[in-house]
Amino acid sequence: MKAYGALNSSIESIHEFDTPDPIPAADEILVRIRAVSLNPVDTKVRKLIGPEDLDQPRILGFDAAGVVEAVGASVENFSPGDEVFYSGDVTRPGSNAELHTVQAALVAKKPSSFTFAEAAALPLVSLTAWELLFERMGAPTSTGGSLLIINGAGGVGSALIPLAKSAGLTVVATASRPETSDWCKQLGADHILNHRGPLRPQAEALGFKEFPLIANLHDTEAYWQQTADLLAPLGTLGLIVETKNPVDIGNPFRLKSPRIVWEYMPARSRFQTADMHRQGEILSEIAKRCDAGTFPKLNTTHLGPLSAENLRKAHHQLESATTIGKLTLG
Repeated sequence: MKAYGALNSSIESIHEFDTPDPIPAADEILVRIRAVSLNPVDTKVRKLIGPEDLDQPRILGFDAAGVVEAVGASVENFSPGDEVFYSGDVTRPGSNAELHTVQAALVAKKPSSFTFAEAAALPLVSLTAWELLFERMGAPTSTGGSLLIINGAGGVGSALIPLAKSAGLTVVATASRPETSDWCKQLGADHILNHRGPLRPQAEALGFKEFPLIANLHDTEAYWQQTADLLAPLGTLGLIVETKNPVDIGNPFRLKSPRIVWEYMPARSRFQTADMHRQGEILSEIAKRCDAGTFPKLNTTHLGPLSAENLRKAHHQLESATTIGKLTLG
């Protein structure tokens, strides 16, 4: 099969190569890839390769949508011909290839009303947003409250806004450009703050002195003091971006007795947790919402077919930190 991988950490090392077709294990399915989407984690994994060439290219990519070609001996809920979408295992070869094997527990049937590219844009960000909001932060599923989202127009923010609105939350999202502000509003955000300026005066001008829930989806350290200031007593701060330096979790956070939680979506597959099947279940719920018209399409940029050239373009665009929503190929 054709695959697309990086020999080293540079974007220009991404190239097409031939490799044997993968064979699914007993608990896996083999998927013919029809579309993929890219996330910042793709660039992070590439950079971890280092400057020296690998013996074999590292196939990147996590989000995918495609058609089941074959199923392992113990797989019961999928059959050849099923249209599926998923986000794979960060420790294994990725989805930037013609064929890909993935554990069936991580997979769901794609929304029937979405194209393959539209479906491929969803898994990593919708799983991250769902797990962060409902499983880590313990957000209510049917009552009110307010949520501050820092970086509302990014991939995870784009999925988190509609999920939070579906839970009855008032959503205040940050954005710094007219186009990102418009995108957040289109997704359902009630108010917009400019994260390039101090957040408190903007929040107070809208009538918010504190937030019981804050999701910082951008730079944990840069907004550490502002989130400590704006978080309500006994509130919850949700994080997804690792810190480069130690941070002080003492006052004023300590005085508020908060919960500070991390969400790392690949944790379930990386550690083969007993509840790994939850990711397939969550994606099935997302697919139902898509087909019911209550979860939006997040792909804003389609860069053409899956190819080494288009993957290089996508990595360059992701590293520009100007992407709104999601990038897709295929």
